[in-house]
Order: sequence, then C-alpha cells, then structure tokens
Amino acid sequence: MARILTGIQSSGLPHLGNLLGAIQPAIELSKNPQNESFLFIADLHSLTTLKNGTERELYVRSIASTWLAFGFDTDKNVFWRQSRVQEHAELSWYLSCFTPFPMLANATSFKDKSEKLADVNAGLFTYPVLMAADILLYNANIIPVGKDQKQHLEMAKDIASRFNNLAGEDILVLPEPLIDERMMTIPGIDGQKMSKSYNNYINIFLPEKELKNVLKKIVSDSTPLEEPKDPDTDITFKIYSLLASETETETMRQNYLNGGYGYGHAKQALLEIILEKYAEPRRLYNYYMENNDELEGILKTGEEKARIIARGTIEKVRRVLGFGA
Repeated sequence: MARILTGIQSSGLPHLGNLLGAIQPAIELSKNPQNESFLFIADLHSLTTLKNGTERELYVRSIASTWLAFGFDTDKNVFWRQSRVQEHAELSWYLSCFTPFPMLANATSFKDKSEKLADVNAGLFTYPVLMAADILLYNANIIPVGKDQKQHLEMAKDIASRFNNLAGEDILVLPEPLIDERMMTIPGIDGQKMSKSYNNYINIFLPEKELKNVLKKIVSDSTPLEEPKDPDTDITFKIYSLLASETETETMRQNYLNGGYGYGHAKQALLEIILEKYAEPRRLYNYYMENNDELEGILKTGEEKARIIARGTIEKVRRVLGFGA
C-alpha cells in the first residue's frame, strides 16, 4: 500500500487552479483502496507571507470546507492542520541541522520569491526544511507535486539520507514525487498562471452575481462580435475547455470560428458550466463554512490520528540524536 501525502497552504482562499491542479487529483488518488492518503492544511508555511491571524483562520476553514465539499473521506484517510501537530516544527529543527546552507541558498523557489517579495524572511529561506519534515514525519512514499516543487522533494530525500547515514538505519522513508506531466498550467483571468499572488484567480464558491463579475474581467481582445475569433489564444476558451466535455468544447470552438459569437457569450457559458458542474460542492462548501463546530470536530479527529504517527517518528529521531524518546 502506498502512503500519499499532500499539503496545501492557507495563504488565501482556494481557487479553480487549486481545484484542478491539486485538490481534485489528490481526492481521486485517495479513492484507490491501494492508497493511504494524508492531506493536510499547511498553515505554518503560510506564515512566511501571511501575518494576519484572523485571515489565516478564515483561509484554513475555507480550505478544509473545500476538501470536504469535493468528497475527501476523512474516515478512511487522515486530514489535519499542520500547526496543531507540534511534531512538524520539532522535526523541522532537527532536519535543519542536517541541511547544508548552500542547498537552501540554491533553491529555485527561494530565488524567485526573494526577487518579488518585500518580506524575505528566514522562514522563506528554510521553507524546504519544514516541507521535508511534513513529508518525512509520516513515512510518506508518494508526494504529488507540480514541476516547480520537484527540487524540494529532492532536498527532502537528500536530508533524509543524511540523517539515515548518521543513524546507521533507515529511520526516515525516502519519498518519491508524483508529477502529472499532462497537467497544464491553469490560466488566470489575465492569462498568467492562476495564483493568489497575482490576484487573478477564480473562486468558484462566490455567490453567482459576484462570480459573474469576476468572469467579466477575463482579458480578451477587441475582435468585433460578428468577426471570427481564435479560440486557441483566448483565455475564456482555455478555462472553459478545462471544465467542459469534448462535445461542449468543440461546439464553443466552432462558435468562435464562425463569428457572430462574442466573448460575452463565452463568459456566460463559462459561468453556467461552473454553476452546473460545481453545484453540489458549492452547497457543501457553504454548509461547512456555516457549521464551524462540525468542521472543527472533523479536523480535531484527523489531528489525533496524525499525531499518533508523528510521535512515532519523533521518538525514533530523538533516540538517534540522544534526546531520549
């Protein structure tokens, strides 16, 4: 049986890119009886960029409600908040003492972020070590990641190998990345990668009127209504094709090519397919957001399950390092 681990940061509200790129694929993997899934909310990681506690609590609730709304089975799997299991922070410190400075200094993600952010803090620098702790704490075999996170997985394996060499035994399981080469970058309303950082995301849980206003902002060219349009260069069409069936996508493609079909028509079609496709998740999301006691109970149950496994790993690590069990 493969143990699969996935985490998602609580640095903003979940959006369509998160759903298509991480949440839905992870939930599909969790439905395989040969897999054991560990899914957590990485609220400690979010502290590198988000300092407002009230916002973080809202985002944690929103992310948890999203996982549940899309059918993640918390009875068969493990679902928790990273910050509520203190072993994440403890193992991160131990592993940081096995992590060479040049390894972190050469991290591509740190270089990219440090050029764009005003607050380049130590947490941002040591982010890969905490990520390694998240993975190694639970003896995870498979880690679904995007291509941009592959380097962090390689770091986690290297750090684990260094520790195991000291221990003289395989205390920490070396994880392997699962990268879906077919998954394309989900475009935001401005054509860049959909991201909270760019504020170009689509929140499918918005009330219909607000959602419609967001979709109206999708960038398009100035081709007149009656003129043919190129679907392959249009952002609205690209997003629509990720959600629609092949038949629906081909119908819209022909509408573009035939002319007499405006971008407003396409955006209305996108709105309709979001409302139809995600009707039940939207209902469940609102239910959990409005029933915080129930949501909290689910998270606490998951945290108890996660803590048992985390403590087992920490006891082994502490023994090797001479701190006792």
